[in-house]
Amino acid sequence: MARHGRGRLLARPVEHIDVTAFDGRAVVDTYRSAAFQARNLAEGADIFAEMLEEPRGVVILTLAGSLVSAGLKEALLTLVECDMADVIVATGAIVVDQDFFEALGFRHYMAPGSVDAPMASDEELRELGIDRIYDTYIDEAELQICDETVAGILDGMAPGAYSSREVVREMGAYLERNHADARSIVLAAYRREVPVFVPALSDSSAGFGAVAHRMRAAATGSPHVAFDSAKDFHELATIKLAAPETGLLMVGGGVPKNFAQDAVVAARMLAEGEEGADPGPAEIPMHKYAVQLTVADVRDGGLSGSTLREATTWGKVEAARERMVYGEATITLSLLASDAYHRGIWRRREGRRLANLAGPA
Repeated sequence: MARHGRGRLLARPVEHIDVTAFDGRAVVDTYRSAAFQARNLAEGADIFAEMLEEPRGVVILTLAGSLVSAGLKEALLTLVECDMADVIVATGAIVVDQDFFEALGFRHYMAPGSVDAPMASDEELRELGIDRIYDTYIDEAELQICDETVAGILDGMAPGAYSSREVVREMGAYLERNHADARSIVLAAYRREVPVFVPALSDSSAGFGAVAHRMRAAATGSPHVAFDSAKDFHELATIKLAAPETGLLMVGGGVPKNFAQDAVVAARMLAEGEEGADPGPAEIPMHKYAVQLTVADVRDGGLSGSTLREATTWGKVEAARERMVYGEATITLSLLASDAYHRGIWRRREGRRLANLAGPA
């Protein structure tokens, strides 16, 4: 039997960190002469600045983990709105369950108590219809509204196979029409023509929305919308093929990390198909820059903790300008994004507007 009211548990919304409100350079500058992860973060910030300075460079931002629910939406929005991210590759949870969810007017909430001494048990939360993400709560009923909203967007699309970029673009168009005042990565990316790829789109509210859409289509004998992950790969490879220099800013690891790295190999396949001959590794350059912010390590051989130098052996990332930063993203990303904002390189950088390069709008 639930002992606490929902109102008490869903009382304190998570507030997003405004990286423009403090000057991260003051901290990063002191870190540069320190050691361990302080120095790594400072060097990572310097490499990110080099990405932004690259005259024809393209910055690919990859996102994994519970970033928006943790309060990092404004940090990520700063990167998009200030033309410091030209392509986004993310998990479905970040794009749909967290960012799009909040754009609909819903919130994530701070869990009362602590993870070690919570006010309510997980069993009680289940009875109350509250989902937990570490020390953050989300209303399950509101999440189901998000599912159904995505289903409605899919209902309005012509039947066929779509890349995740095309689906997320439709979500951005929906927000433009119905929630134009929302603070949203999906909406900002739509407005600034930043393509957003979600390679595992079904692993989110979009997946539940797709199931509902397919059920409705099946009931009327109508064709339906489907997600085409190979089209995702082809579109990102097309961008890499056209981009002379690319850099990766990776928050977390997982599928987004590997997908963005693999774009180099896929671009070589495209070049071979177009020219009729294998151009060789030198013809399609590896990612010139790479910074990863992660808490994973290398000991278990998992992808999230694999070093960027390991990716060099696969022909994906150059070893010259890369940095692994081991630290939790609410701290590391906040400092790095604030440092980049206050350096001001973005003020003289033009957005690449790559959405149409990836494919037709």
